[in-house]
Amino acid sequence: MKKSLLVLVALTVVCAALAQAAEPTIVGVPKCVMCHKVKTGDQAKIWTESAHAGAFATLKGPAAIAIAKEKGLGNPWEEAACLKCHTTKAFLGAALEATTKWVPEEGVGCEACHGAGSEYKSKAVMEDHAAAVAAGMKMGGKETCVKCHNAESPTFKAFDYDKMWALIKHPVPEAAAK
Repeated sequence: MKKSLLVLVALTVVCAALAQAAEPTIVGVPKCVMCHKVKTGDQAKIWTESAHAGAFATLKGPAAIAIAKEKGLGNPWEEAACLKCHTTKAFLGAALEATTKWVPEEGVGCEACHGAGSEYKSKAVMEDHAAAVAAGMKMGGKETCVKCHNAESPTFKAFDYDKMWALIKHPVPEAAAK
């Protein structure tokens, strides 16, 4: 009886570990920018210069503090209602990879649109677009953007996806894709 119970407990622990391992984890912008530089389309620079990179920082500004106060919230940089659209981790609700360099200050990083990267981050996978998608990489799009760019946001103005995408698009050049 004790042996059966011990085996059952061991199997439960193994199954729980496998189930948790099956969920992709966030690797953070530093891991992405290691490769996504000039040679591959300069996605790192495009992101760095975008409002997404500064999304968390805006929560510490006077306008965000005033809006939070008006809404009866505390510090916007600590409020789930604000963080869900100003940080990748809160947006995805995903766990962090054990060795991640992710910090909230990276704002809305690569993985907010492309999915938690632990399963597709390797160079071998990323060099094969179909393999990257099969490993969990998403291509984002309007349906991703409007999860935050909508009337629920206290600063929402009309959202023109095509116009906004033109400001942040970051394709991989054909030569780099080969």
